This record gives sequence, structure tokens and C-alpha cells, in this order.
Amino acid sequence: MGQGQSTEQANPLASSEVRKSSDIATKNHPFRIYIGYDSHEDITFEVAKFSILKYASVPVEIIPLKRPELQARGVYTRSQDPKQSTEFTYCRFFVPYLNNYKGWAMFVDDDFLWTRDVAELLDMIDDKYALMCVKHDYKPSVTTKLAGRQQEAYPRKNWSSMVLWNCGHEANKPVELDLINREGGAFLHRFTWITDDELIGEIPFEWNFLVEWYTPFEKDKPLPAAIHYTEGGPWFPDYRDTDYATEWFEHMKEYEKTLPKQRLLCPFELFSTKGTAPLEGYPNSAERWEWDGC
Repeated sequence: MGQGQSTEQANPLASSEVRKSSDIATKNHPFRIYIGYDSHEDITFEVAKFSILKYASVPVEIIPLKRPELQARGVYTRSQDPKQSTEFTYCRFFVPYLNNYKGWAMFVDDDFLWTRDVAELLDMIDDKYALMCVKHDYKPSVTTKLAGRQQEAYPRKNWSSMVLWNCGHEANKPVELDLINREGGAFLHRFTWITDDELIGEIPFEWNFLVEWYTPFEKDKPLPAAIHYTEGGPWFPDYRDTDYATEWFEHMKEYEKTLPKQRLLCPFELFSTKGTAPLEGYPNSAERWEWDGC
């Protein structure tokens, strides 16, 4: 586990001029949140979406970024990258295009649990930045993650896992379809098209709290605002006891109560390298699933 950061960390944007969330997210123009979607773990998307909506005090529109749909539209034309760990690894970079290069929007991975009002995050937005993110100093302690896939280490790792995009900013003009479909992961995930680092704004780490890297907050402190299960979340049987697993399962059960009938477990909920059994009580609880690199 990486070294923890103080929960009293000063807001690095405190001295900046900010726009208020009520101006950015309105009834006529809800704030767009693009969430990465992987067909192997639908439940992670649903719980992330549910938790955002549960606490949001401003209008938001949640849009799943599904690679097959972008491919069918001719937007996503990349070939399969053997290093990509999710179906949406590169989809996040289409946000400015999908937002017509106008206004602010957010991309976030699906393996998040939100515990606070997203309006608090939008209040930090500053138009001088091309994008804003948590600037982790993250060095993975394991070589594999999730369904046994390789864990890649590179500069600015996990900066792109939650990004506030200033879609119309001059510095983001290069982020066109040709560039996104041509450039490699190192170029894109490090935001290399932005030549002035001063255009990358910083968000407090509690808004992209990396589980098993940051030290859990003390029991008498509020939860991190956005919990990111980056190395493996509790929907994986082998990660059921990871930090903040209890909170994730609480939100999952609350989400399940909204469904008209009992859901099926997702492929990743059936996958284990240690022989850990899936959750009981679901129609397909007795099934197993093997990762085949699909």
C-alpha cells in the first residue's frame, strides 16, 4: 500500500477563480458524465452510476462509453491493444469529440464508488485549465490486476482514470479522431498533446482515492469522496475483502432493490484465480467463468 495523504490536505484550487456547479449543471443542460463501460463487469458501471445519482444535487447526464457502439459509428477504429485492461481503455479520449468540443464534461472509470455530491467537484472547475485530474504519484505494487491481466507502470498512471475535460479549450484542439485512433497509450494517458503542464489543473486526491494505495481514512473521518478500486474491486471474488468493500456492497444492494427482478452475476463476478466462490443467491451463482483475453 502506498503512503497515505492527510485528510486535511489543502484544496489546491482554493486561490483560483471557480465556476459554480449550478452554472455548469442546469436543468436544460445537465452536466455530462461519461463512464467507461466493460461488458464483463456491468455491475461496476451500474453501482458507479447509482452512487453518483444518489448524492448529486445538480442535474447530470450519465453516458456509458461502450466501445462496440463507437466502433459501429466509425468513431473508434483502433485495433485491439494487448496491453489494454478494459474495453474502454481508449474510449475516454473521445469525450471532447462526443461533447462537440464545447463546455465541460467528465470521464471516469467504471470501478468507482461515489460517496459525496458531484457538485462539490464541479465547484472546483476553473476555465483556465484544459483538463483537471488527481495527480497521483502511483507506482503499482503488483504486476497483475483484475482478471489476471498485466499491470502496467508508467508516468502519470491513473491521472486519466477520472478527468474533468474543458472540451473547448484551445489546448484540446489536437484531440481529434485521427490522433486518438493513431497514438499509443503512453502518449494519450500522459496527456502528451498538452505541451504546457500549467494547463493541467489539480484535484484533491480524495476525489480519485486509489484503494490499496492510499491509506484508508480514520473511522471518525468522512469517506473519500470517490473511491477507486483500481487494482481489483469487491465484485471480483478474490478482492471481496479489499478496503471499502463494505461500502461498495451496501450500494450494490441498494441498487439491486431498484431492479424489477434479480440480476445475473457478471463474468468478472464469476472469476477467481484462488478458487473463491461467487456470491450466493443469484440464478447463476453455481457457474464459473474463465478469462480468455477477450
